[in-house]
Amino acid sequence: MTTRATADILQPGDGRPSSVLARVAAIMEMELRLTSRRLENLVVTLVLPAVLLVFFGSVPVLPDAETALPGAAPIDGVLPAILATAIVAAGLVNLGISTGFERSYGVLKRLGASPLSRGQLLTGKIGTIVVVEGVQALLLVGLAIALFGWAPGPGWNPVAVVAAVILGTAVFSGLGLFFAGTLRAEATMALTNALFLLALLVGGLLVPGHQLPGLLGALASLLPTAALADALRISLGASTGDLAGPLLLLAAWAAGIGVLTARTFRWE
Repeated sequence: MTTRATADILQPGDGRPSSVLARVAAIMEMELRLTSRRLENLVVTLVLPAVLLVFFGSVPVLPDAETALPGAAPIDGVLPAILATAIVAAGLVNLGISTGFERSYGVLKRLGASPLSRGQLLTGKIGTIVVVEGVQALLLVGLAIALFGWAPGPGWNPVAVVAAVILGTAVFSGLGLFFAGTLRAEATMALTNALFLLALLVGGLLVPGHQLPGLLGALASLLPTAALADALRISLGASTGDLAGPLLLLAAWAAGIGVLTARTFRWE
């Protein structure tokens, strides 16, 4: 897998060591090229969230949150949930599986012999996910506006939206890289897909954690999936509630997973 991006990392062209920024940019360029060529990645990160948005926005089968604002349309609660789902898909599933197979095929081993550090590799990969999430957000918000006339609720907080997205990206990208850097590629693929499915069903993404029965609800309330979905619901004005709780929970998960991934990630 030799591309111009990897060549720039290994040898900038003039014999001098490449800068940190150039290395990270080269990794991001390579990752974006590869992501655009993988059909399964595009399905998970773009097609699936869009289909879920259109379906649940058209068919009001999801339970309304107890804290939903009076007169809220189904799309008001659906959009934050699908945005959270898209972030989980991009970081946990897409990044985890692609990095796992790069490690299995020896691509990471080759990059490890270059001036690229482990931190720069992880930064470049997470930066790629941020770009992917930007495309996801444009697609999903555009569909919500065009098909359902969506608009942010009263009192929505754009700063909190950005904070929730950044923390959610850190959590699920870090988790995907943790699995990719410690497990076999096949195990990473199976585990990330299984966790994604569980997150959809009982992780507080589509159904708020407090509406799940008994022990499931208690466990879901501690998960970063529920915290991300709740933070987006509140910050986009779809429901009321205390933003500090879900944001602090996301921050704690992000810090813990970040440290764990940085210490355990292996090139081969």
